[in-house]
Amino acid sequence: MAKKRKKKRGHSKAVPVLAALLLILIIGAVGIITSYIKKYTPSDARMNLDEYYAQTKEDDVALILQDTVSETKGKLVDGEVYLPYSVAVQQLGSRFYWDEETQAMLYTTAEEVVSIQPESTSYTIGGQTVTEEVPPVRKLEDTYYLALHFLQEHMQMTAEVYENPNRAVIRYQWETVQTVPAAEDTVIRYQGGIKSPILGDVKQGDSLLLLEEMEDWSRVMTQDGLDGYVEKKALGSIQETELAYTGSYEEKFPNQVRDHKINLAWHQVTSEAANSAMESDIKDMTGVNVISPTWFSVVSTEGNISSLASKEYVDKAHAKNLEVWGLIDNFNESVSTYDTLVQKSSRSHIIEMLISEAKRVGLDGINVDFETLTEEEAPHFIQFIRELSVACRKEQLVLSIDNPVPSYTYFYNRKEQGIVADYVIIMGYDEHTAGFQEAGSVASLPFVEEGITETLKEVPAQKVINGVPFYTRLWTVGNDGSVASEVCSMDQADQYVKEKGMEVYWNTEVSQNYAEAETESGTQQIWLEDEESLEAKMKLIKEYDLAGCAAWKLGFERADVWDIISSYLQ
Repeated sequence: MAKKRKKKRGHSKAVPVLAALLLILIIGAVGIITSYIKKYTPSDARMNLDEYYAQTKEDDVALILQDTVSETKGKLVDGEVYLPYSVAVQQLGSRFYWDEETQAMLYTTAEEVVSIQPESTSYTIGGQTVTEEVPPVRKLEDTYYLALHFLQEHMQMTAEVYENPNRAVIRYQWETVQTVPAAEDTVIRYQGGIKSPILGDVKQGDSLLLLEEMEDWSRVMTQDGLDGYVEKKALGSIQETELAYTGSYEEKFPNQVRDHKINLAWHQVTSEAANSAMESDIKDMTGVNVISPTWFSVVSTEGNISSLASKEYVDKAHAKNLEVWGLIDNFNESVSTYDTLVQKSSRSHIIEMLISEAKRVGLDGINVDFETLTEEEAPHFIQFIRELSVACRKEQLVLSIDNPVPSYTYFYNRKEQGIVADYVIIMGYDEHTAGFQEAGSVASLPFVEEGITETLKEVPAQKVINGVPFYTRLWTVGNDGSVASEVCSMDQADQYVKEKGMEVYWNTEVSQNYAEAETESGTQQIWLEDEESLEAKMKLIKEYDLAGCAAWKLGFERADVWDIISSYLQ
């Protein structure tokens, strides 16, 4: 009996142990299943869009520019969206300009400069008073703002405004982009992952702008300005979509582009007496149809200019079928270009004096040669060009602008120059110039070609003239590491090479003849500008179908160069 009782007690103990083990297994399985479900079930949490767009004020308006959410905010005032002036100009590229001197917003058309006072609903354009429902310009918290609808009326841009939160989706560049359709109803998330919070819903058929493609997710932007991630399995095939402007604004800047190629020679004139040398200076010149004498210079921040202009010079040039484009420069080191151009009164005075002189002597055009501009000066320079273009258009004067090669001078705003001016001239030289601590070519072919291709990204070929040098530099690299150079004309360079018995060979990398010689004090080097190097540059002008050629400077050339230039400008 005792044994039976012991056996019975052992059996009764096993039951709860098995039950406990079973319970543990069930709990573990539930935990695993729960963990699995939790891991692979998409989150349905939604992100606060005010936080997403960093909206901190009730009147803030998020700005989505092309495919980028701007850090700068617009403002909502009396139901109208306003954009900061800095965004309108620096990012959208609008033609508005805040003039500190007159405390007005200026807008330049082909015919006039319109002045708009902040907080005013009225302004005059084309002799007519226009009254808006809301002020086109406001000053809010020490910042100037432009009404969105007003911007749309004066530039090629489109905008869609959305609420909850307030945001404006703005497009101002028209190009081919990649889009992808939603193949099914889905959501767009803040980051790539099913646990990332949801930004919004995407409906089947919605067209999404493709920003980045990854393995399982794609970064896209919705039409209402949400930049986030959608699972690739919910998307269709990538498409190339051409964005086209469908608004009503048209660029209307009539230009005076000639129906023939421009063959221009700059004529350096340093005194009134030097004008009389023009006929002898051009006696061997052939094929040239424009001569540009260096006649004008800004001499004060009030906008006064010096003038060497001569009617007799112009008459003689016209008799030889030459147009005359008078050149104005900013080379007076005692005159601040910034202090001059920042003042509307000074800009206007320069223009008035230029036009007066042009009419007095019978000029055909104005050539602007403002060099070494800084980024700070650039906005005021381009406004000066706009205002000058209005005056030149009225007087039927050709307006051309000299520019260094684009490297490091993006702020010159060549795109705007190409719209308002007749010609943009590339100064395709000074690759290595006085003061450089490295000897080198004045205009190697790769340097010249880069200047052309970069300019053509912003200016149409029929308005681009490439400048070529008739000079070179003789470099002396001292044994002590010093570097010095002197300018030589074509003949002077050849004569020096011959006198020193320097061996000349063709350098294929720069497409120039090169020579060097060792002296007691160091090494002399010269990259020759001659008929061969000039022809290589002219081939580029023809290859890219540019508007013409400009040469610096008359008197430094050999007679043979004129036939070479003309042969490539037919």
